[in-house]
Amino acid sequence: MQTMKAALVAAITVVALICCLLPSSAEESSRLALIVSIDGAIGPASASYVREALAKASERRAEIVLLRMNTPGGLNSSMREIIADVLASPIPVIGYVAPSGAHAASAGTYILYATHIAAMAPGTNIGAATPVQIGGPLPGLPSGAPDKDGKDKKDEPKDAMTAKATNDAVAFIRSLAELRSRNADWAEKAVREAATLSANGALEAHAIDLVARDQAELLRQLDGRVVEVAGGKTQRLATKDAVVEAIEPGRISRFLAVITDPNVAFILLMVGIYGLIFEFMSPGAVAPGVVGAICLLIGLYALNLLPINYAGLALMLVGLVLLTVEAFNPTVVIGLGGIIAFVLGALMLFRVEAPGYQLSWWVIGITTAVFVGFALVVLGSLRRAAKAPERVGAQAMRGLSAEILDWNGNEGHVFAHGERWQARGADTFEPGETVEVASVVDLTLLIRRAPARTGEGGTS
Repeated sequence: MQTMKAALVAAITVVALICCLLPSSAEESSRLALIVSIDGAIGPASASYVREALAKASERRAEIVLLRMNTPGGLNSSMREIIADVLASPIPVIGYVAPSGAHAASAGTYILYATHIAAMAPGTNIGAATPVQIGGPLPGLPSGAPDKDGKDKKDEPKDAMTAKATNDAVAFIRSLAELRSRNADWAEKAVREAATLSANGALEAHAIDLVARDQAELLRQLDGRVVEVAGGKTQRLATKDAVVEAIEPGRISRFLAVITDPNVAFILLMVGIYGLIFEFMSPGAVAPGVVGAICLLIGLYALNLLPINYAGLALMLVGLVLLTVEAFNPTVVIGLGGIIAFVLGALMLFRVEAPGYQLSWWVIGITTAVFVGFALVVLGSLRRAAKAPERVGAQAMRGLSAEILDWNGNEGHVFAHGERWQARGADTFEPGETVEVASVVDLTLLIRRAPARTGEGGTS
C-alpha cells in the first residue's frame, strides 16, 4: 500500500514538473526571427512582399521581423506603403542594411528610420534621401550660378513643385525620426542636401541604433532591448537563441516584380497592340487577338501601378495611328511625324526618376524600329494587295476569255477558268469561238465578243 502511495506521489510530481515546463517550452518555440530581404529598387512588388511577410509573422507570432535592405531607392508610393505597414505591425521590425557594401539610399533611408530598431553592417551607408521623382536638379544643392554678391545660391528650390515635394519629404522623415527618437536634423539634411553617412558615422550621429557584422551578432545585441509596437504596447525582445527563417516572396509579389519593370510593361503594351492589329487584319485568326488582349490588359495593369504620364501615352497612340495612316497613304511627312510622336511619348511615359524605373533606350529604339518596319512592310503589303486585281470570285471572272462549247439562240455553255459554265449573250456565237466574260449573275456568265486585238503594225 505504501508503495502504491509513493508511486502516486511520484506520478503527480512528474506531471506537475511537465506542466511547469510546458509554458517555458512554448515560449522558447515562439522565438522566431523572420527575415525579409529587399534587394534592388523599391516598387509595388517590394510593398506586396513586405505586407505578406508582416501578415505571416503576425500569424506565426514571430519574435521579430528582420528587414534586410540593399536598395538604391525606388517609388515614393511603394515606400509609403511599406512604412505604413511597418508602423502598424504588432511584430517589431528590425531594419538592417547588409551585407557589407550594401546601401539604403533614398527610399531605403525613410524605411530604415521607420523601423523599430535600425542597424547597419560595417561598410554600408545610408542617405541621399532627396525626392527626385518630379525631375530637375536636386533641391538644396548649389546651382552653380552666383548671386549679385558673388555667392552661390543654396537652398533655393527651383519651382513650387520642387519646394512642395522637398518640404513634404522633410516633414515625413522628421516625423519618423521623432517617433523612433533618432536624429531628425541629420534626416532633414539627408533630404535637403542629399547627405550620406557610413555605418559608424550613422551610429555616432544617432541616426541608427546598432552596428552588427552579421545576423548572429545582431540578434545577440537585440536581446533584452525594449521596443514600442503598434498600439503603444512595449515588448522586450528575446532574440539570443531565436530560430532564423527567411520568407521568400509569394507568387503575387514575384509576378508584380516582373510586370512592374517599366521595360516589361512597355513591351507588354506593344505586344498587345500588335496582336490586336493582326487580329483586325485577319479576323478569325484568334491567337493574335487572344494573346494581344491578354498582354494589353496586363500591360495596362502594370502601368496603373506605376506613375505614368498620360500625355506620353497619348503621344504614343498618336504615333501608332500616324504610322498606320502612312502605310495606307504614303506621304513620308505623316510617317516621320508618327515616329517622332512615338519616341517622344515613350520617353515621357514614365514620370519617375527613381533608380530602377527608367525606360531603356534600347527598348524604345528596338520597339520603334519594329513598329516602323511593321507599318511600312506588312501594312504596305496589305495596301498593295487591296489595290491588286481580284483573283477569286465573280470579280476575278470579269474580262477572262472563254471558249464557246455550244450555243442556241442567246444562251449556251462555255469553257472558262478551267470549268464548264452556263452562259448568256445578246449575240449569236459559233462553237469554238473565243469570247469575253462581261459579268457573272448567280452561276451564269454574261458574255460578249472579245475586242479585236491590235497587231504589231497598228492595224486591227
